[in-house]
Amino acid sequence: MPSQPSKLLETFDNPNPERDYTIQIRLPEFTCLCPKTGQPDFATLFLDYVPDKLCIELKSLKNYIWSYRNEGSFHEAVTNKMLDDFVQACAPRFMRLKAEFNVRGGIYTTVVVEHKAQYSTEKNFLGF
Repeated sequence: MPSQPSKLLETFDNPNPERDYTIQIRLPEFTCLCPKTGQPDFATLFLDYVPDKLCIELKSLKNYIWSYRNEGSFHEAVTNKMLDDFVQACAPRFMRLKAEFNVRGGIYTTVVVEHKAQYSTEKNFLGF
């Protein structure tokens, strides 16, 4: 069955939840529409995260990114929205999303957003 755009982010159990490790994902084909002109905006997304109990499944991530292709959104808004959705899906210990948008009118835009999990002062990342 062919893939379809979808806002559904699927997850799977982290195979090594006892360890901090970083997952780095590069998504070079992100597109959305400029809300002012309706013209396409192109970006490369860099997603880095330290999973806790769940990891994001890559095919659902691809379909999620694809779902923005015909939506109008400012660079800052769409980058923050995606981070919120990723955090809601997998509740990572740490997550950073960097969106490098292609040149538009002689201007390059890069938006970087981060999430850091709140931990008890009695425990660090490893639970000590």
